[in-house]
Amino acid sequence: MSVASGAPCLRRFAVPRAGRVLLYAAEDPLHVVRRRIDGICRAAGVAIDGLDLHVITAASLRLDVEDDRRDLAETVAAMQPRLLVLDPFVRLHRVDENSSGEVGPLLAYLRDLQRRHNIAVMVVHHARKGASRIRAGQALRGSSEFHAWGDSNLYVRRTGEPIALAVEHRAAPSTNGIMIELRERGDALALEVAERVVADGAADVSVADDMNTSEPPDRIERTLAGAAGPMSVAALRAACRMRTKTLCDTLGDLVARGRALRTPAGYIIAPPVTASPNGAS
Repeated sequence: MSVASGAPCLRRFAVPRAGRVLLYAAEDPLHVVRRRIDGICRAAGVAIDGLDLHVITAASLRLDVEDDRRDLAETVAAMQPRLLVLDPFVRLHRVDENSSGEVGPLLAYLRDLQRRHNIAVMVVHHARKGASRIRAGQALRGSSEFHAWGDSNLYVRRTGEPIALAVEHRAAPSTNGIMIELRERGDALALEVAERVVADGAADVSVADDMNTSEPPDRIERTLAGAAGPMSVAALRAACRMRTKTLCDTLGDLVARGRALRTPAGYIIAPPVTASPNGAS
């Protein structure tokens, strides 16, 4: 929607060159796709009427079928979109995703399509189950060809609320991590960048902290370290965006380890321990 309209992506990131978008949503019926696009448009204040976004309505599209590849290439050549979105990859073939010999030719076809028509191709792909603790690029399902193929890879992980978004680029600096959340605007739902939270004397603590240090103890310690004064459990829960039980369990552990202190006014970061001249601490 942002590319098609020029409206900022996630209500935050500018679109320098807007243009036509071609979308194939393989898992959703057309009325659901229409409702989702309409909701995103209303959340962003963009009129869906006249939006230069076109949906492929074919019942199926398989990149491992020669006729389908030809039809897609002809459609792209005729419409000249700036962006082609294929969602998700698992519904676009019947090959073995674990075999680089089978996946490679499909991705090579998309690369050729991108270069031949000077378009951007976005492919949605799933992560393996139980892979939340490993590096995002290594968590992708199937062959390592997927990770190697992308010029820019965006990884979405639900680590609680909000949702973590990491960005890797082949030829540009990567982004440490962005926190996004699904927000309701009337009867519209759309993803937006999570805003900064200020509560109970806390400093302006961004919930878009580095994903690599987003474990509960790290988030709590960073929040307490940046606070202007003691913080209550309610304020910490709002600032750290975690469940009450997780917060309380982690706070208890931090206090037991001397990393945090509980005071009548709330929790504070424990002061550093220094050695005295006689050797006592």
